[in-house]
Amino acid sequence: MRSYGLTDKGSVREENQDCFKIEYIKPQKFTLAVLCDGMGGSNGGSIASSQSLETFSDSVLSKLSSRRRTKYNIKEVLLDACRTANSFTYEFSMFDDSLSGMGTTLVGGIIRDNGECHIVNVGDSRAYYLSRKTRTIRQITRDHSLVEELIEYGAITREQARTHPQKNVITRAVGSEPEVEPDYYDLMLLDNDVLILCSDGLSNIVREWEILDFALEYETPELIVKSLMNLALYRGARDNVTIAAVCR
Repeated sequence: MRSYGLTDKGSVREENQDCFKIEYIKPQKFTLAVLCDGMGGSNGGSIASSQSLETFSDSVLSKLSSRRRTKYNIKEVLLDACRTANSFTYEFSMFDDSLSGMGTTLVGGIIRDNGECHIVNVGDSRAYYLSRKTRTIRQITRDHSLVEELIEYGAITREQARTHPQKNVITRAVGSEPEVEPDYYDLMLLDNDVLILCSDGLSNIVREWEILDFALEYETPELIVKSLMNLALYRGARDNVTIAAVCR
């Protein structure tokens, strides 16, 4: 597995409230990849995203990289890590009125060397599966957002959602409520396939077919990510932008 990630505050925002982590765990032969996009004021967003990311990562790694040979259910490990991150971030917000209501999206999971992917998400940061063999892209995760609900109800089209005035309103976040219910997905990466994680700073400004084009044009995750970031910044990047790619 090869991986690479970048984050940028964009062209308008003064602070970057996104964060990400990619870490390869050699003994167990898997890659941990996770991305968070914070919300909740000048301080709350960055605190929520960084604390949730670290708590989630620590929870996963403490179980999956243990030297003890214990059986574990990967789905439950990831879901439990999301809930642990949610509890920690929510309780932290209770200590300071200025942090009340802070929260973050979270998307990520583990990718084994054999191609097994186990992904969880809360909010509207996304995971995409790209097949170079079939030249296709598929959004793995479902956005927890107001516009996604409107699309499902048939009130608006997906194209209208791109410019909807409430497109940034999310319906689930890590840390904003006492409890949260993450979604879980699993899939298999075949040889030469690509997994992309991104915040809405990318997905709001770069279309899926453009993400696919870069994955088909460039072989390495570094070139894919840098090219996507350059395009987002060229188009104005009114939000923080974070991108991570894992290639098999």
